[in-house]
Amino acid sequence: MTSVQAIAVHAVAARAVSAPHGTWYPYAGGARIVLALVLVVVAAAVVYLGTRLRLPARLPRPSQPLALALFVTWFLAIAAFLVCLSVYVTQLQHEHVLHAAPADPITPVTDLAVVVTFLVILLSSKPYSRGTRLGGAIMGALAAPMIFELPFDLIVMARTYPPVQPDPAAYRVLFFAPLFLIELTTLALLTLSPLVRVRRLTFIGFALMLAVFAVWASSGFGYPSAPLPTALNVISKLIAFATALTLFLPVPAPVPVPSTDDQADASLAGASPG
Repeated sequence: MTSVQAIAVHAVAARAVSAPHGTWYPYAGGARIVLALVLVVVAAAVVYLGTRLRLPARLPRPSQPLALALFVTWFLAIAAFLVCLSVYVTQLQHEHVLHAAPADPITPVTDLAVVVTFLVILLSSKPYSRGTRLGGAIMGALAAPMIFELPFDLIVMARTYPPVQPDPAAYRVLFFAPLFLIELTTLALLTLSPLVRVRRLTFIGFALMLAVFAVWASSGFGYPSAPLPTALNVISKLIAFATALTLFLPVPAPVPVPSTDDQADASLAGASPG
């Protein structure tokens, strides 16, 4: 074995040791500090934007053709992801690097949070029609995990493990491009529900999730196979679901303002003797 081959073998072994469990390499050294600082800055910017919002704001409702296009894009993105995932897994098998999936302690938390989110939205929107409530509950339950997954995937996409040969970057794009499209279109479906209103709490919740991400990043943003990353993963995901619920908070009924005639009648009634 030449010295160059020895160096290559040691480099590959070092990377394998750095990610013995999980599906992505953790951040290390200065990279984790930079990631944590970026997340803190973004969280602060989100909080600032939230302070600029005075009242709950309705999302712009798309036209009927645009709504139809949104649904079609969403279904096509899911179909494309399933095809790309099949190609991705087939290549892993071809390269003999497909192993049993690592333990995932987060999925049960996510599944339970989806059910709770659906029920909370359905039960808290009684003034609306049954169809509106059901549609809002479905959209909220689908969109809630995407609030977590979109920034999460941006953070881990370049560090997925194992790299797929012969072109790891191309296979990462193959996997993540349709996944990002699913996440974005799922969030865009929220515009179809009349229940949805963006509030200051929405911005605060999203910023708080990013702050937890920053703490997670400072420790390497590792796979949840140890207590600390597992706890930070669960906390940030639950905050994402709470953030989604802020979009569906009941709107208080407006307080009726008495007209001038009503005020005059009230004055006369108060001045009458009897």
